[in-house]
Amino acid sequence: MTHEYGDCYYCGGKVTEKLIEVDFRWNGQLYLFENVPAGVCKQCGEKYFTAEVSENLDRLVKSPIVHRTLTVPVKNYTLFEPE
Repeated sequence: MTHEYGDCYYCGGKVTEKLIEVDFRWNGQLYLFENVPAGVCKQCGEKYFTAEVSENLDRLVKSPIVHRTLTVPVKNYTLFEPE
């Protein structure tokens, strides 16, 4: 799957397609998608998704299919006490 993204809207850098990880929050739940095709700016890192990829992410997050489950530690910044 290769898509021509054009230049970055924010910095004008070159956007190339890569497979990336995307964290996605839906209904108070955090999901991690792996191997998502996206345009990524080589200069600033901004990410771009085609309409097809965005629609597929919306469908997949609602699907009961789960590849694996991870345990994620949660930290509360307001409890941080500088040394």
